[in-house]
Amino acid sequence: MSDSYNILIVGVGGQGVLLASEIISEVAIRANLDVKKSEIHGMSQRGGVVSSHVKIAKKVYSPTIEYGQADVLISFEQAEGLRALDWMKKNGVAIVSTTTLIPAIVTSSKGFNYPDDSIAEMKKKANNVIAVEADDIARELGNPRLVNTILLGVLSTIAPYDQNLWEESIKARVKEKFIDINLKAIERGRQLNPKAVKA
Repeated sequence: MSDSYNILIVGVGGQGVLLASEIISEVAIRANLDVKKSEIHGMSQRGGVVSSHVKIAKKVYSPTIEYGQADVLISFEQAEGLRALDWMKKNGVAIVSTTTLIPAIVTSSKGFNYPDDSIAEMKKKANNVIAVEADDIARELGNPRLVNTILLGVLSTIAPYDQNLWEESIKARVKEKFIDINLKAIERGRQLNPKAVKA
């Protein structure tokens, strides 16, 4: 593994960005690595932007990822993924839910436009974009709040950490009554072949 592994997570309030960062941090700790995270909540209670930087290494000195240095970008909403794309390294991987959440400012004000196809725009700028129909999978599993764990399942096939650590970390960070369904969600994410979901 390289000296550091940087993961940027973006989404909107209520999508589980912060829980995802907690699970990733737990994985790093269980891998005997140093980890620091930094969160920007925005107006998360009103559906505002939420982002979390997770930096992992043998020793981490700063909690924030430098611009253009994210190994992985995880986006729970496609337009937020497009906005954050430049934080990713040129050879980085973007794992993006096809979720569309149009903010109120776009629908209530003139002069603001929501991109027609953010994932297509991302693919014009980056070579490694994995689009995931995470909402559909979450509904199949019976809980729309599983998007975060589904995307973590995809991450677990890319990140350089033992698969068992992800399950252990979910058990440590998720409320007991939701553990089983989250384990199913991460397994569904793992089953997604990146080559099959990339355009």
